[in-house]
Amino acid sequence: MGVYDIDLDRLDGTPGVLADQTGNVTLVVNVASRCGLTPQYEQLQALQERFGESNFTVLGVPCNQFLEQEPGSPEEIAEFCSTTYGVSFPLSEKIEVNGDGRHPLYEVLTDATDGEGHSGDVRWNFEKFLVGADGEVIARFAPQTAPDDAAIVGAIEAALS
Repeated sequence: MGVYDIDLDRLDGTPGVLADQTGNVTLVVNVASRCGLTPQYEQLQALQERFGESNFTVLGVPCNQFLEQEPGSPEEIAEFCSTTYGVSFPLSEKIEVNGDGRHPLYEVLTDATDGEGHSGDVRWNFEKFLVGADGEVIARFAPQTAPDDAAIVGAIEAALS
């Protein structure tokens, strides 16, 4: 099963946020509003603006598992992302990425290995997974890797070509 076959609702509760990405290259990022890495939203939005018309999207996946840094309601999360960072890319419902309650999306994503050899549990907010147009995971990037890092941009460009 590919990533785009997994059921996941949008932040507003409407279904199909992953299915809607079928045919796109997608950067899936577990996000949080009260994290030291939260300013990465700015670079994620810049990627959306740069590649959005080329069958690419960022997908923000709110998660409150890391020191409860995403405690807000769906409305609060949406407002924060929109007013603070001008986020135009889709956001999913808040889910768990690790542990017994791990969402099926992250059952698939966490099988991928990043450039440092890490696979398995998500280490922190803003871990990034690049998914190809076919729904297969292409690459994984550590939370501290900036969205505009040459490795991420190069992987996006390669996936789009």
